[in-house]
Amino acid sequence: MFADKLSNHTSARYILYFLLGWTVLNALQAATLGLHSDEAYYWVYSRFLDWGYYDHPPMVALFIRLGDSLLPTELGLRMLTVITSSISVYVMWLIARRYQADVRWFLVIMASIFAFHIYGFNTTPDAPLLFFTVLFYYLYLKYTRRDSLRTALLLSLVVACLLYSKYHAVLLIVFTVFSNLQLLRRRSFYVIPVLAAILYLPHILWQVHHGYPSVAYHLFERSSETYDFAHTYLFFPGQLLMAGPLVGWFLFYYVLGVRVKKDAFIRALIYNGIGIFLFFLFNTLKGNVQPHWTLIGFVPLVLLVLIRMRQSSQPPRWVYKLALVNSALIIAFRLALIAGIPAVTGLRALEGYYKNDVWAKQIQQHIGNAYVVMPVGFQSASKYNYYTHTLKAFAYDEAHYRRTQYDIWPIEDSLQHKRAYYMSPYIARIATDSMETVNGKWYGVWVNDVRTYQKIDFQPTHYKIQAKPGEKIAVKLQVLNPYNKPVNFYSADTLMRPVLRACFFQGEELKHIQRAKPNFNNLVIAPHQKVPYTFIFKAPLQKGNYDLIFSIRTVPFSGGRNSRIVNFTVQ
Repeated sequence: MFADKLSNHTSARYILYFLLGWTVLNALQAATLGLHSDEAYYWVYSRFLDWGYYDHPPMVALFIRLGDSLLPTELGLRMLTVITSSISVYVMWLIARRYQADVRWFLVIMASIFAFHIYGFNTTPDAPLLFFTVLFYYLYLKYTRRDSLRTALLLSLVVACLLYSKYHAVLLIVFTVFSNLQLLRRRSFYVIPVLAAILYLPHILWQVHHGYPSVAYHLFERSSETYDFAHTYLFFPGQLLMAGPLVGWFLFYYVLGVRVKKDAFIRALIYNGIGIFLFFLFNTLKGNVQPHWTLIGFVPLVLLVLIRMRQSSQPPRWVYKLALVNSALIIAFRLALIAGIPAVTGLRALEGYYKNDVWAKQIQQHIGNAYVVMPVGFQSASKYNYYTHTLKAFAYDEAHYRRTQYDIWPIEDSLQHKRAYYMSPYIARIATDSMETVNGKWYGVWVNDVRTYQKIDFQPTHYKIQAKPGEKIAVKLQVLNPYNKPVNFYSADTLMRPVLRACFFQGEELKHIQRAKPNFNNLVIAPHQKVPYTFIFKAPLQKGNYDLIFSIRTVPFSGGRNSRIVNFTVQ
């Protein structure tokens, strides 16, 4: 299509103009769009800098802390993402230029990838993951061309940063090595895993010290869902949307014609491009896969499309025009968000970004400087913490919900035996108070003496149990006290005594509850110690598969999640 080859000067000018526009657009988006609940959660991460967190490695916390310390606004929180996104675009051009890519095709394809727009300003673990993925490919290209100890050292640093960004980085590393086993013959190659492992050791030690919470969550904490075909077939339109609403289908089709030509770097792109998308496709057999989880797969997709254009004839002219329209639609949508056009800002998919600052201030005016407990996941508590710039909100993880980093932070410790406000949109039955907010009606009740045990962990000897309907079961448990103080479950007021319950769930629906005998309240556990306890209960009468979770309930709270899921089958 482009018969005239642009000069290097003209290409550089195109790239410069694009980067300026890209940076300004992302900065405006970052400054004008409220925080998503996940971003607010990671802001709380940044208040407790550590080598690891329950859900993710710590790189996102560092990104946020650096920007937020310079500018404590939404733009500051997202500042490093805006900067690294622009750097990523430039570095991808440096890679594409090595394969004589046309700058006009490069820019129009980059602007068409919807996933790159999302992570041009949104600050979640995917943002640093994308940045270090691009750096990894740039250095790996150099390493395939020349065996260099200096490049190996830089690769080891980037590999460590990848692993500190998100665990998905393992896919990139594994697929790259499998694509080029000749690397094993290079002595300099062994510097990369050894040094990266040394740099990653603090995170590994953090996992050991905290009982491998990330491993437990990603492998065991999730509910044992039955297969839903919708998860699989919705994976495909989700990926086409991320690749570009109008041209995504063509990019996936066109890339199939790439020839390797004994090029180790192209082979790495192919292995990663295919491997990452197939990995997450197979994961739909276990549960829902979010479309953005494949983000690092779009880097090889773009580069392979550009490489194929140099290997054979370029796509038809209408594809370029379609890509221009695709890019224009995405940019117009983003500009409408920046301008605050109601027809766009009112979309249900975007409502979580808006009004959270007003909502938090309304609650703070209602309860003053008191602590607040919110039992609706980590989202509400995190948004309250960010928009009040306090750490006064605690996310109380109920038995049907998953554990979060709030179960590790010392926020819960600060609440004990203090007066706090317990509130959510769903506790009208026990509430003595209510308030209208911009996010709907919330109910609340003052708790004069908070007593919770969210960190207590019940560890059964077996995580798979089979029983007959109504059969009496004795489950041996180790009860871990991770607190820095002794824990006992006694109260002179019998109504206030903690209650241990065996909760049987199917999905999120609670099907059956069994309470422990009063001898549970006699337990006394020293700090960071375990004691044995045998919980005797009856299996549900209805046959089926259940998620069994042990939960401690204290008035007026509904009961926390105090164990991993036990797969309980009634036959």
